Amino acid sequence: MKKLLVEFIGTFFLTLTVATAAVLVGSPLAAFAIGSVLMVMIYAGGHVSGAHYNPAVSLAVFIRGRSNLQDLISYIAVQLVAGVVAVFAAKGLVPAPATPVIAIDFPHTVPVLLAEFLFTFALAWVVLNVATAKATTGNSNYGLAIGFTVLVGAITVGGISLGAFNPAVTTTLLVIGKLHASDCWMHFLPQILAATAAGYAFKATHPEDR
Repeated sequence: MKKLLVEFIGTFFLTLTVATAAVLVGSPLAAFAIGSVLMVMIYAGGHVSGAHYNPAVSLAVFIRGRSNLQDLISYIAVQLVAGVVAVFAAKGLVPAPATPVIAIDFPHTVPVLLAEFLFTFALAWVVLNVATAKATTGNSNYGLAIGFTVLVGAITVGGISLGAFNPAVTTTLLVIGKLHASDCWMHFLPQILAATAAGYAFKATHPEDR
């Protein structure tokens, strides 16, 4: 239960930051806020739950062999619920945003799919290498590495795909109205595929690390 509580808290603050800084407030520093809150929440909860805060990361960790199916299902459920709860908290904090939330219309499908795949893969790949590999056990920079991966992704492709790289964040964007329901597959599909690819890529490059 304590692992699930940590996953809820970390995912909640991550998605709350997305909903407020990136969507309702539209801060030009939103990417830095998102990368930073992920970093600090990872340091806060990594020793308890592994600090996934992302169903795609949980899937990659499962494929890598560091969690079981029960943990995977419960982690994903809690992370998605946290993403929904964060929307209501964000609307309480910003009841009247300066500009109304309008769902984005993606002009092209392929760039969105590619952006979400590449940086979800990068995020899951970094997590597996800095937070689960035997060779990096006990390092103190894992939170920085993961947070900066999200920061780089948000700055690089945020304007292309909204820079979710996380089904919980996609759920937040959907519930808050920034993402059309008919377009959410362009996030969920590449995120799942990228997490799967990262898990198997880690196993292929670390055959001795079980």
